[in-house]
Amino acid sequence: MHDHHAQRPLRESVAMALEHYFEQLEGQPVSDLYAMVLGEVEGPLLETVMRHTQDNQTQASAILGLNRGTLRKKLKQYGLLDS
Repeated sequence: MHDHHAQRPLRESVAMALEHYFEQLEGQPVSDLYAMVLGEVEGPLLETVMRHTQDNQTQASAILGLNRGTLRKKLKQYGLLDS
């Protein structure tokens, strides 16, 4: 079920973006990189998957590998949940 051909370009894009980020720092210290990357990626990931599934949380949960409760919590966190 995993399409390694689809994963490789995403992995390479992330690696290139991180390399570029470090180059732009010019030796300045960085902290909380993990949280920063998650914050930059998670919101657009959720938004794109919800658009792809036409806001179907059951389908989005399956695509993301999250249970619906976790998905709803994250959608609310990023302001993507219609109340």
